[in-house]
Amino acid sequence: MSDKPDQAGGQLQDSHHDDVESYGGGYIQAHHGDINGWLLLVYAILWGWALYYGITYWGGLGPGLDY
Repeated sequence: MSDKPDQAGGQLQDSHHDDVESYGGGYIQAHHGDINGWLLLVYAILWGWALYYGITYWGGLGPGLDY
C-alpha cells in the first residue's frame, strides 16, 4: 500500500480507504469506511433482544406443546 499526504494537514493516510471495489460488472460497489452510529445502535438493540428472548423462552417443546 502506498501512503499519500492528505489535502488539509499533510499527514499520511492509507490509500486503501479511497479504493472502491466493484462486483457484478460494476453494479455493486464496496467502499471502506466506518459503521454509522445508528446502525451500531440497531445491532446493540437486536443483540439485547436476542439475549432476552433466549433466556426467557429457552427450553421446552414450544408454545402450546408442553404436556
